[in-house]
Amino acid sequence: MSRCTKITLVLALFSLFFSYAQQKFTISGTVSEASSNETLIGVTIAIPALRTGVTTNEYGFYSLTLPEGEYQLQVSYLGFQTILQNFILSENRQVDFQMTEQAEQLAEVVVTDDVEKMDVRTPQMSVNALSVETIKKIPVILGEADVIKSILLLPGVTSAGEGASGFNVRGGSADQNLILLDEATIFNASHLFGFFSVFNPDAIKDIKLYKGGIPARYGGRLSSVLDIFQKEGNSKAIKVNGGLGAVASRLLVEGPIIKDKAAFLIGGRASYAHLFLPLFNLDNTAYFYDLNTKINFNLSDRNSIYLSGYFGRDVFGISDSFVNTYGNAVGNFRWNHLFSNKLFSNLSLIYSDYYYGLKLDFVGFNWNSGISNFNMKYDLKHYVNDRLQINYGVNNIYYQFNPGKIEPSNDTSGIVEDQLVRKYANELAAYIDIKHDLSNDFSLGYGLRFSNFIRLGQEEINVYENNEAVFFDPTLLIYREAVPIATVNAKNRRLATFNNLEPRVSLSYTLSSESSVKASYTRLAQYLHLLSNTNSPTPLDVWTPSGPFAKPQLLDQYALGYFKNLRGGEFSLETEVFYKDIQNRIDYIDGANLIANDAIEQVILNGEARAYGLEVLLRKNEGRFQGWLAYTLSKSEQRTPGRNPQETGINFGEWYNTPYDKPQDFSFFGSYELNEKWSFNSNFVYQTGQPTNYPIGQFEFQGLSIPYYGLRNRERLPAYHRLDVAATLTPRKNMGRKWQAEWVFSIYNLYSRKNAASINFRRNQDTGVNEAVRTSIFGIVPAVTYNFKF
Repeated sequence: MSRCTKITLVLALFSLFFSYAQQKFTISGTVSEASSNETLIGVTIAIPALRTGVTTNEYGFYSLTLPEGEYQLQVSYLGFQTILQNFILSENRQVDFQMTEQAEQLAEVVVTDDVEKMDVRTPQMSVNALSVETIKKIPVILGEADVIKSILLLPGVTSAGEGASGFNVRGGSADQNLILLDEATIFNASHLFGFFSVFNPDAIKDIKLYKGGIPARYGGRLSSVLDIFQKEGNSKAIKVNGGLGAVASRLLVEGPIIKDKAAFLIGGRASYAHLFLPLFNLDNTAYFYDLNTKINFNLSDRNSIYLSGYFGRDVFGISDSFVNTYGNAVGNFRWNHLFSNKLFSNLSLIYSDYYYGLKLDFVGFNWNSGISNFNMKYDLKHYVNDRLQINYGVNNIYYQFNPGKIEPSNDTSGIVEDQLVRKYANELAAYIDIKHDLSNDFSLGYGLRFSNFIRLGQEEINVYENNEAVFFDPTLLIYREAVPIATVNAKNRRLATFNNLEPRVSLSYTLSSESSVKASYTRLAQYLHLLSNTNSPTPLDVWTPSGPFAKPQLLDQYALGYFKNLRGGEFSLETEVFYKDIQNRIDYIDGANLIANDAIEQVILNGEARAYGLEVLLRKNEGRFQGWLAYTLSKSEQRTPGRNPQETGINFGEWYNTPYDKPQDFSFFGSYELNEKWSFNSNFVYQTGQPTNYPIGQFEFQGLSIPYYGLRNRERLPAYHRLDVAATLTPRKNMGRKWQAEWVFSIYNLYSRKNAASINFRRNQDTGVNEAVRTSIFGIVPAVTYNFKF
């Protein structure tokens, strides 16, 4: 080895040693909005010269560890003016930032180059975020801004159609979505059977939809996580905003309890279309209302507490003989504690409840059912250095299931009170999640979640021969309910215990400053099942826990994507392919009765499912015209083979389309700001028709024509498509006034497409010929909404 080579090697080793030995310090703090002290989630804190940085967490906190030196720090966030600050880092520092909104309030935001580069580099993929401003621009039915309807415009997200509750992600069922409001589980996210969602957009601060690469801190559902955080409340001044719409109105008030230290928020919505029904001699009722509340208190620089809640109810009635009431109630107490400038913690105590009730006076009884849970979570985020972050925590959820209780509605009904067997369960989980930047070009996210689910004892449980609750008839080749051989009291024992390890891995490799490739693997376990054999969930559907006959669903998902910023971030392109494999997907035998069934195990079997596809999302992020094009090409199938060679399985053990299989899904959203007075918004949706079953023949029996059907979901409804438009008028007299207002004029389904909700077959009474009857819910629907704030 030459002398020159030796000197070079020594210098290299010295340089490496010096870089590790060089003293490092931490800059940390919170980022909030200047006008309200509302903390901001996802703000980028970057050091452009080092191509490094972090984003604020769910409570606006950040921490960045750097070598001693002089730096320029850049703070960037959508809709706010970028902050550039030079500083010398020679000791640990706490620096809080307050950001000011862009002057153009209606502009969606100009994103700087450096911020876009950070997005390209992060290993997180398969996640979409929508701002509240964007959600309010999207035209929807009857002019009511809607979170759920808005995410349906994203790739990989569909629904069963108009008036359908829930949503489907990457070919999964609606019960495979974990919906969180301030960390509390929402079991039914719909008002009025799916026409509206339960989320008041005025009370929302942040929305993220995880479709894959789901962080290890989340668990319990297979397809997605919709994570929604409410605002904290304005601690500087009292602010009021609201809106008057065609069918509902809303009002939100927020303000300080102690200025700059504690704040409150309270918001309410209510519909009132039912008030006009008597004008048409209709003695019916259909309305909803909900309430959002929140209080936050900064006890010190290191401690903050939050108390938040939501309560909502829907009421649908036909005269006084039939009344249906259902809704969610949640509450959450959270304590943020900062152990050091690198270690952030949050303790949450959460209660969630979903109630469903029926009043049936015409048959003389009332029906009540529901699910509730108590959840304790403790999460910690450790900012080890500028290249390594570690999240870890535990949570425990205790569940109570009420499948249904029947009570007589009056003394003369003759109905005997009866309670279906209540069920209980406990779910414990612990996780660790690591984000590791291995180099400037290669980032890795990896984690592990351990989940333990215990099906606790209950008053009684059926015992079956060979432990099989479903009997296969080899003569008729059909499945039937098995007859229990005994019923035993199981109150003081565990019925089943399940343990699962759920690894998560995601990586990102930067090809250039504007492009990267990403890949992820996700394993998830789901222990709760929504019993529903309809195409979309209904309020009557019942949740049931895994146990001796219903195994936990297990998912393995693989995803690969290419991401690129175009023209300096003015456009962005996201493409992903995915494959999902699901074990133990519940399937139902033919003719299964799920309503008020106290032996649900007699009509279900464990099968499997798979889904795969391609997603493309092209966004325009800057300028007067902004929006996106989304396209999904996918397939979603399931099958339930026989449990042994003698059984045929459901659908003869063949793969068949799931009810939410939509091979082609295209959506467009565009927003154009003409001037300070007028802005225009539009969206277009096209989806392949929903799988269904049509009769393939009929036979005569005692003078009646009886249709018979072939294999499951072989046919489809006609393709679904519609165009919506909206125009927003912001009066010029708003300028300089405390009272700010706008008018939103919208038209849903502009060309009045009669999209089929269902197609039924009947015999024409006049001609005697069989005919198909299409049922459509909406044609063209205009609406006007008046929004205000002061």
